[in-house]
Amino acid sequence: MEKKRVIVKRSRIKSFPDLDLPRVRPRSFVEWKTLKRWGELPDSEVAVSGYLLRMVREEAGLTQTQLASMLEVTQQAVAQAERWQSNPTVGFMTQWAKACGKELEIKISTQDTARRTQ
Repeated sequence: MEKKRVIVKRSRIKSFPDLDLPRVRPRSFVEWKTLKRWGELPDSEVAVSGYLLRMVREEAGLTQTQLASMLEVTQQAVAQAERWQSNPTVGFMTQWAKACGKELEIKISTQDTARRTQ
């Protein structure tokens, strides 16, 4: 019996740029930081607290261990706070910013009418 060779064409998946679907998997820090620098992050990803904390620590030139000793926590606590899914308290973020020579500012303002109509 002779074997037959079957060639199957693979269809390409079309992208749908108009869809604004939330990410299922978090971005790597390097990708997030690059997109932030380029101004290309989606609005829902601009304020990822863990990555913002890591960025501040790196700008201050501190290691996780150095920052941990300044905050009187473990290095593991610092690493956990720098994750995408972290949910640090405002008090912890304030201490973090101060240890890195920064000031934490949280702002709530009225949305402009142009954004409300979209």
